[in-house]
Amino acid sequence: MSEKQGNFTLLNGRVTMTRSIYNPTSDAVWLAAFVHTNKKIKTVLDVGIGTGGVALCLMTHLPDIEVTGIDISDEMLEICQKNAELNNRKIKLMNQDILKWSTPERFDLVVTNPPYFWGTPAKHNAHHNIDLRNWIKRSGARVTSNGYFCTIVDANCFDLVASCLHDKGFGEIQILPLFSNKPTAERVLIRAHNGCHTGATFHRGTDMNNEAILRDGLTIDALLSTLDIK
Repeated sequence: MSEKQGNFTLLNGRVTMTRSIYNPTSDAVWLAAFVHTNKKIKTVLDVGIGTGGVALCLMTHLPDIEVTGIDISDEMLEICQKNAELNNRKIKLMNQDILKWSTPERFDLVVTNPPYFWGTPAKHNAHHNIDLRNWIKRSGARVTSNGYFCTIVDANCFDLVASCLHDKGFGEIQILPLFSNKPTAERVLIRAHNGCHTGATFHRGTDMNNEAILRDGLTIDALLSTLDIK
């Protein structure tokens, strides 16, 4: 990330964000990079879109997608709209709670960076101390019958997410651990295919500060071709 006149950029300047009460971390870049770029994805739902970091990074990889973003915070949605305009992008934004939202809409892809943390409430009026299993269940229910679900979570709860997806009929679950300075993974990326019955793949992990992803905008599908050495 780089700063300039109150803004900061992601993906080596390809995404510009307004500095605000909540600024996306590298998790947003990783999550956007984990989405399939070789599949016919047209419609995307970003659950808990916040200020738009994931969605705007994703639109650099898939510029023709239609993105819908939901969040319970009007303040977040207002900032997200400004960030979308700053990047000449259009995002359909709605104040909705995924845990209560009743809709027949389905999407080719659902992405979410869920509020898996517990403890002191967040200052930016977002969800806190949620039932993560219910969040994943309700988010996954918005995926089309042959669509995809992508998320990034703390390593200590990835098993809950993976088991929940499996129980809801998702397969071909791809798991990629991310490491920092600790000997154990800090984050885990999870991607799943709705209605697919093939097993899970646990990929070789990588450094959370990998510049090919964070700076150069390499997608993880491309990165995995170098990590998973045969």
